[in-house]
Amino acid sequence: MIRRPVAWIVTVVLLVEAFGVALLNWFLGMVVDRQEMSLAGLDPHTMSVSSKAAGVVFGLYFALCALAALLVAARDRSPSGFWRILLISAAVVHGLLGAFTVSLVGWGAFAFLMVVLGLILLTLMTDDRQEGAAGAPPAGTGPEGGEGAQGEPQEAAPPQDGTPGTPGSGGPTPATP
Repeated sequence: MIRRPVAWIVTVVLLVEAFGVALLNWFLGMVVDRQEMSLAGLDPHTMSVSSKAAGVVFGLYFALCALAALLVAARDRSPSGFWRILLISAAVVHGLLGAFTVSLVGWGAFAFLMVVLGLILLTLMTDDRQEGAAGAPPAGTGPEGGEGAQGEPQEAAPPQDGTPGTPGSGGPTPATP
């Protein structure tokens, strides 16, 4: 019940994040290219192209993670196989980025990354089975009325008034021929 809306939110957030990371790296590549400054003797053009390529790669990675969350939202089932591994890797990436971001950018960016991490984990961990804890049948079924094991209706148990010979009273029951 909670997996589908959370997966939709994760999809939107990861798509926005994919676009933002790609745009940020592209902008940094343009800045490095226009300043024509080298870092430790590296060619500025190489650094610019590398930054733009990293932006495209990370943007596509986050877009693919958003596709995994979109599939979870559309199917309303937990991800499995490749998609589960992809979302787990996105959670790890957000945890690591949060650790680096808190010192480089600040607490606001850290809080944002931790919220995204929590949403990804919630998408991975929610289990929307209709059964109760430990495989118990849902409420409303059982001996007090409702349906039995095979789905047939059952009558409510008679009250225990202590009269001998009535079922459930603890006394002797009459023998039927």
